[in-house]
Amino acid sequence: MFQNKHILLIVSGSVAAYKSAYFLRLLIKQGAQVHVSMTAAAEKFVSPLTFATLSRFPVLTDIFQAEDGSVPHIEWAQWADYIFVLPASADIIAKIANGIADDTASTIILASQAKKIVAPAMNDQMWDNPATVRNIQQLKRDGILIIDPADGFLAEGYEAKGRLPEPEDILEQAQMRLLAEHGSLHGKNILITAGGTREAIDPVRYISNRSSGKMGYALAQAAAEAGAKVTLIATQIRHLPYSVSLIKVESAQEMLQAVQDQFPQQDIFISAAAVSDYRIVHPAKEKIKKTGKNDLTLVLQQNPDILADAGSHKTGHQFVVGFAAETQNLAVYAQEKLVKKHADMIIANDVSSTASGFNSDQNQVTIFQNKKTAITLPLQDKQKLARGIMTEISNSIQ
Repeated sequence: MFQNKHILLIVSGSVAAYKSAYFLRLLIKQGAQVHVSMTAAAEKFVSPLTFATLSRFPVLTDIFQAEDGSVPHIEWAQWADYIFVLPASADIIAKIANGIADDTASTIILASQAKKIVAPAMNDQMWDNPATVRNIQQLKRDGILIIDPADGFLAEGYEAKGRLPEPEDILEQAQMRLLAEHGSLHGKNILITAGGTREAIDPVRYISNRSSGKMGYALAQAAAEAGAKVTLIATQIRHLPYSVSLIKVESAQEMLQAVQDQFPQQDIFISAAAVSDYRIVHPAKEKIKKTGKNDLTLVLQQNPDILADAGSHKTGHQFVVGFAAETQNLAVYAQEKLVKKHADMIIANDVSSTASGFNSDQNQVTIFQNKKTAITLPLQDKQKLARGIMTEISNSIQ
């Protein structure tokens, strides 16, 4: 979201200032144009030359350094689309909260109408001080986005809250929260299932499928970006998007129970998991040993149909979405599933293609709804595809 954006990075005095150099590189990799301003205290930890080299722009440290009559702090304040204060010391937080402008960095912040993101880093005693608590509350009232410090090993030599989160985590959280502020699904509760279920044969072996869970996790991120409160029921552990709640399950029966527990509170349910159609009737309590040359016979029984269960219990305000992973007759099977499962939308994909489907980083789908023309979303990265799917869902529930 920061591609071609003008971003001003304010670096204040903290031992965590070194992380802001890496954060600068992350912004540049996203295609942002970044200018840096540093407080005098920040210069004690990292040289302005570091930021000038990485950003390829001069670093503004002294409000009076211009000798040509220009007013650089005002020009920079008006230039910025976003201002990141990272790390944000207790000192600069107090200045922002109280409108103090006594150095270059605080003057730029006061003069700018840009969206501001503040990432505090300090000792836990300073973070918990009533003055800092009041100042943080004031920043939030002023519409400034706060990235809370993390628990971790502090410079003082002990574990506590106050550590600056890792730059990647700060960037991800900032993007998610900024997008969510005006997202098309703001205020909606969305339940998503992801991954292939595992049906135990014995304590060592199980029946499953090739699903990686990538599409379900991508949908969870896209839903969170759109402003929804997201609960993800998954069989695999992958990187969990910011603000998404995870419920870990293994079998189809565990997933069904989790869905039934969560479904009544949801506005939208997306069944993206690849649920095993069958399970072992009597899983062995101990590992099954190979005996001679005898074959092994496993007796299977059908698993519950989670999508059909949700479709049959939905109320008037709920929107149910299912996936159809097919190898042939895509449109026919998807249309049948739409009716049979009482779904509002079926997203069909051809898993026989090596370029898309299970375990691939890309996918292409066709979206089916009752009495509507099918919509095809072309082959693309699964995260981009997930955003496209969320757009179609948002359009359908308006």
